[in-house]
Amino acid sequence: MRSLSIGATGMLAQQLNVEVISNNLANMSTTGFKRQRAEFQDLLYENIKRMGTTSSDAGTVIPSGIQLGTGVKTGSVYRIMGQGNMTSTDNTYDLGIQGRGYFRVLLPSGEEAYTRAGAFQLNGDGQIVTQDGYTVQPGIVIPQNATEVAISATGEVAVTLPNQVNPQVVGQLDLATFINPAGLAATGDNLFLETPASGTATVGLPGDEGFGTLLQGYVEAANVNPVQEITNLISAQRAYELNSKVITASDEMLQTITQLR
Repeated sequence: MRSLSIGATGMLAQQLNVEVISNNLANMSTTGFKRQRAEFQDLLYENIKRMGTTSSDAGTVIPSGIQLGTGVKTGSVYRIMGQGNMTSTDNTYDLGIQGRGYFRVLLPSGEEAYTRAGAFQLNGDGQIVTQDGYTVQPGIVIPQNATEVAISATGEVAVTLPNQVNPQVVGQLDLATFINPAGLAATGDNLFLETPASGTATVGLPGDEGFGTLLQGYVEAANVNPVQEITNLISAQRAYELNSKVITASDEMLQTITQLR
């Protein structure tokens, strides 16, 4: 009975759908998080009677035929790269990106990772680092005696030193963009790695064409809409239940057959 296996594929697909939705809801408060969406595809079809074949010696053609589907599979789980809301933190080193772009982060392995989570701090050497202590490229050092730090929308980092009126520029932050940011590989800790699907990183200054701008004292909130996610969760739950009903109905039909005398 094909309906047993078909219903099982539907339940597995909706189980994965619920897992994706639950991950979105779990990361509602994660800085810079981008929600995900599961996409599904139908499985191969069994041709009982192929359309387009001749049905008689007179050359008549079967117009539609008989094709039976075998279920559903997961096609992809992709990220939706919409802009999240800016949340004020009043922290000097917190930076939100308005528009396209990722901060570049140097990993201990020497690889370069990318992030939208701009909750930065200073380490013991005065470098701007992530919450895990990874250096934000290009490795800007803030003087220990700086009395004020200002980061412009274009990424220019300026500090005010004692007994000086004019701020002194100590570095320039940049951003990286990708032709397909949904192709970046998530590694956890709000970090992404470049892949062949994402394309090579293009590095430029904030505010340049195709790059977003920075907002000091703010971080980008997750772009998760809780109402939409709960609605999707209810739909996935109902779809799971319907597929389980298919399996139940198929089992009852088989039970009826076995009771025939």
